[in-house]
Amino acid sequence: MPGLAVGQSVICPHCAARLQTFRPNSLHRSAALAVSAASFFFVANFFPFIELKAGGQSTRIILAQSVSALQAHGSPWLALAVAVFILGAPTISICGILYVLLPLLRGRTLPGAIHVCRWVYGSDPWNMIEVFLLGVLVSLMKLGDIATVTLGISFWGFTGLIICLTASLAAIDRHELWHRLETLRS
Repeated sequence: MPGLAVGQSVICPHCAARLQTFRPNSLHRSAALAVSAASFFFVANFFPFIELKAGGQSTRIILAQSVSALQAHGSPWLALAVAVFILGAPTISICGILYVLLPLLRGRTLPGAIHVCRWVYGSDPWNMIEVFLLGVLVSLMKLGDIATVTLGISFWGFTGLIICLTASLAAIDRHELWHRLETLRS
């Protein structure tokens, strides 16, 4: 691919598909969004997610407690799925992005950065946090008739996590990323 300037794109002459577009500061933008996603993930895991009030009783749940609650109610496979897809996959994605990008922005690379980068892109389809949030919203709509539901700060942190993590992965100019990784490796 040729070197591109700001605003330039490479277009396929046969099908007119956009092959590459120069996005200035894509790695900086992606790293900043990944740091924001990590902050939101912290909030999502350590503050109340939702509070239910029904019949004079009140129950609060923290996102990380959902795994143990599902296990306690006889759903070990669902608890495992929540642990892997809702807690594990975002952790791997965020840590992987930061492991690759933060040293890269300083002009160096850490051992195994190329493998970690492949892992991040390979694990992205397994990141099911958007599906989880949709399931929570549908459940809350059903519970709205039975109980009073209050969304906690963790719910909004989780929503911010989804937005920032998705934007971080989308902001990366993959050609620039791989070019820098290969250049620093050799």
